[in-house]
Amino acid sequence: MTEIDAKIDSLVPDWLYLPDIAEMLGVEVTRVRQMVKEGQLIAVRRGENRALQVPAPFIDGDKVVKGLVGLLTVLRDDGFSDEEMLEWLFTADPTLPGTPAQALSENRGTEVKRRAQALAL
Repeated sequence: MTEIDAKIDSLVPDWLYLPDIAEMLGVEVTRVRQMVKEGQLIAVRRGENRALQVPAPFIDGDKVVKGLVGLLTVLRDDGFSDEEMLEWLFTADPTLPGTPAQALSENRGTEVKRRAQALAL
């Protein structure tokens, strides 16, 4: 859980509060907090009340976007901080095209994960 700067905040199109995610996933909010603690989701403190929020593109209906958890693990293993992961995930890459987060949601996770693994080289 981290606080983010205005640049990264502006890259993420929409945010969700943890209770909203819990409702979408059909779990208790404590389970969502555990997912954040375990690194399955990135949550940041933002807004007037500094409440924890997760980028909305990380949630697809009633589940976490396919491939996100593994991708976050790869990026952490590459030494990325939460802020750096968010910046990489939500910065447009014309060779994808789009952002890595968008590619994940469009089931193009294999290419995104390959690129993340290449960052370590």
